[in-house]
Amino acid sequence: MTDAEATVNGVRLHYVHEGTGPLVVLLHGFPEFHYSWKHQIPVLAEAGYRVIAPDQRGYNTSDKPRGVRAYRMENLAADVAALIRHTGEEKATVVGHDWGGAIAWATAMAYPAMVQRLAVLNAPHPALFLRALRTPKQLLKSWYMFFFQLSWLPEALIFSGNFAGLEKTLRTDPLRPGTFSEEDIARYKEALARPGALTAAIHYYRALFRRNPLTASRDFRPLDMPTLVIWGDRDRYLQTELLDGLDRWVHHLRVEKLSGVSHWVQNEAPERVNALLLDFLRTT
Repeated sequence: MTDAEATVNGVRLHYVHEGTGPLVVLLHGFPEFHYSWKHQIPVLAEAGYRVIAPDQRGYNTSDKPRGVRAYRMENLAADVAALIRHTGEEKATVVGHDWGGAIAWATAMAYPAMVQRLAVLNAPHPALFLRALRTPKQLLKSWYMFFFQLSWLPEALIFSGNFAGLEKTLRTDPLRPGTFSEEDIARYKEALARPGALTAAIHYYRALFRRNPLTASRDFRPLDMPTLVIWGDRDRYLQTELLDGLDRWVHHLRVEKLSGVSHWVQNEAPERVNALLLDFLRTT
């Protein structure tokens, strides 16, 4: 993998890239960075794709603009569109996990001509997530999103004990022992400890909750591009029922549920995820 930087949409983004061929953009989630795709980048590149995986704004060594408004969804989607243009391409396959999946949904709706194919891993469609937040089951799973609306306290708690809570999550959330190695955990800690990174990551949640959901829903549009959803069915943060009704919003939909796999799907079941992504990319 090769490191590079691009100033797009007013922010400097660090990214890694590998391979040549049709463009595939990999978007990480919280609290990760491009490294979360370490199992996918070389495999996709070897299969004949040009792969780029950015540290999204606020993360790792990318710029960390101040203020919650900088992390509104329209800015995050615009970053992806601008990064695609920066590569010299007009369109790409966009793949996202967790928050990266939310941004992938938003990019596909805002820039449909630029998203040739869409793949989302354990990230609900925003319309279905808004619906689910009215249910006690999903509210309980999403309690941390409401906690993140507080000032400074979430940062203090996550940072305490050298990110002890994050380390515990990465060790115990996945159902496959050793999903995250000691080196993996150290690298996630290092990225999140960079000045401003933790606050920027939490600003994603703050920005999401500060927008009127009725206003946001006006941006929801049915999607026509081929779409693959990969879903680890043992996700402790997102209920599998979030997939119900997805075909109303996606016209060319393929859903693959991975039994016994947690939220951290591309790290816990990399071989299965890689096989599904390659099959999807090669399907005409």
